[in-house]
Amino acid sequence: MSEITRIECGPRMSQAVVHNGMAYLAGQVGAPGASVAEQTRAVLAEVDRLLAACGTDKTRILTAQIWLADMATFAEMNGVWDTWVPAGHCPARWTGEAKLATPDYLVEIIVTAAV
Repeated sequence: MSEITRIECGPRMSQAVVHNGMAYLAGQVGAPGASVAEQTRAVLAEVDRLLAACGTDKTRILTAQIWLADMATFAEMNGVWDTWVPAGHCPARWTGEAKLATPDYLVEIIVTAAV
């Protein structure tokens, strides 16, 4: 049986789970009340931190799922994403609009990466 490692496991969820050479990150959100760009920067910094805790990095991200509270902010979020994602290592990505946990959250990003 292969080992399962849970990173920052709380009573409801883990921030990341590593299994069978894959890292699965929970959805990450930025500080409520900040702009989409500020929240996106905060989310991506947290993704970097969690990937490092899993023993991997953003060059090994396979998929990224992005939820925006308002698709009108797509370009603003992409402006931050495009400076963060490493050239030649872009993941498969999809973006949609959804109500997030609170109206103060404007962006949530979920990634899966190879370890």
